[in-house]
Amino acid sequence: MTENESIEKGHGKWSLHGVPHKGWSCIEVEDLGEPALVCEMCETQTIRYVHFLQHPAYEHILRVGCVCAGKMEGNLDEAQKREENMKSRAGKRQRWLGRKWKRSAKGNEYIISEGYIVTIFGKEGDWKACIKEKDSDRTIWSRRKYKSIHEIKLASFDYISKLLAEVRT
Repeated sequence: MTENESIEKGHGKWSLHGVPHKGWSCIEVEDLGEPALVCEMCETQTIRYVHFLQHPAYEHILRVGCVCAGKMEGNLDEAQKREENMKSRAGKRQRWLGRKWKRSAKGNEYIISEGYIVTIFGKEGDWKACIKEKDSDRTIWSRRKYKSIHEIKLASFDYISKLLAEVRT
């Protein structure tokens, strides 16, 4: 059964009194990497991209799929746009490791992307990163150590994505 059919048939919380059906706001979207969670509104659709919605008259934040989010917010286009952005980001993240990383004079791998210079350094089990804004003196050092060079590279991608999202809002 599709998410739309679940909504139309009043499955899950769509059929409960006391659960608002409109006026919700999305506060975050998360990619689980694979379909792994059942939508908390229709309670039938297994979802990968989780839209976190809140409502002033409901005490819980609900984790829902795209169609339920769109109906709850009253703007399906906006929910679909958020999900498309997450899908695009997931593709970019997957390609990040395969990009051409250069090697510095000190032997560290680095890449320049989206206005940031990412430098990876360390050894197996003890990897760290430095992210520097290309056009300023702002430098961010990873706070924790990573087990593999792949983990720290993906963590650096995630951090740059977060920085770029902050700039856009």
